[in-house]
Amino acid sequence: MTITLEEFLTLRKELPVVDVRSQSEFQQGHMRKAINIPLLNNEERIAVGTDYKQQGQQEAIRTGFKLVGPRLSDIISETERLIPNKELLVHCWRGGMRSKNFCQFVEVAGLKTRSLMGGYKAYRSLALESFKKPFNLIMLTGCTGSGKSEVLHALKLKGEQVLDLEGLANHKGSAFGGLFMPPQPTTEQFQNDLFEEILLLDHEKRIWVEDESIAIGKIFLPADFWRTMNRAPLVKMDVTKEIRVQRLVNEYGTADREEFLSIMGKITTKLGGQHYNHAKERLLTGDIHSTIDILLTYYDKAYLRSIEKRNSQLKFSLDWDGINADEFASSLINHIGTEKT
Repeated sequence: MTITLEEFLTLRKELPVVDVRSQSEFQQGHMRKAINIPLLNNEERIAVGTDYKQQGQQEAIRTGFKLVGPRLSDIISETERLIPNKELLVHCWRGGMRSKNFCQFVEVAGLKTRSLMGGYKAYRSLALESFKKPFNLIMLTGCTGSGKSEVLHALKLKGEQVLDLEGLANHKGSAFGGLFMPPQPTTEQFQNDLFEEILLLDHEKRIWVEDESIAIGKIFLPADFWRTMNRAPLVKMDVTKEIRVQRLVNEYGTADREEFLSIMGKITTKLGGQHYNHAKERLLTGDIHSTIDILLTYYDKAYLRSIEKRNSQLKFSLDWDGINADEFASSLINHIGTEKT
């Protein structure tokens, strides 16, 4: 049975989703919580594609059956093992041959399937279209080390709607943002995960999001969503440099010195040769406090230029001592309640 994307998104709340695309396609981007059971693995998919281009569809189909045949029993066994309730949703790239054949194979073994009309391509189209919506965003901004992510988490605990972009990206935004973080997803996977978070939100209510550039580490925000962010009202956290330096020392103080120095080398041009040499000298003596203080001189200048360009969007600034994020989140909610956003 083939179902629409709307039906698919509803049913997946109760039924498991099996993505039958190849491993490389799945790794590039997939639906959240989907299980990958490839009908054709990476090498087989290439072989079928080559035959399709060189000899046509019928020959490609025959090649596919030859390759899948010896593994058919394993595919069915793997599906039965992962889907014990024997009912599942299935999709491939465009809702074509792979999902159709997979469904036929596992149905012979008594499993009940529903395949997605339009496949993963339909899902991606909906995701990209969703980023064009006029979200009621509030941008939380502040100098590096202000603790914006910590405050966003506190806001969420208070029932506010929050999109944690850095959490989804596995990166804290700055050049050093990848330290102590797991590997980043692909841009496609990040966008899929962002779409999944958006599906959970009430678009009529305010949504807090951290002020970001279009790139977070190696991933890129959807252009449409980033344009909406750039038009959103700003709420600024004012945290003294002394507090911010100490917060960053607590966060990065145990980082490997060679790795930290290597990252510093990548921003030498922006930092300036004199500042870089001074920071390097302090780092090599083990003075991470002074090193970060020097680095913040560059980051603060860049931030202040950015906020100055968007000064008309600034709703208010609020001082924070960097201690109690819960209390500060309450203050933000109280202040924003008196503002028109």
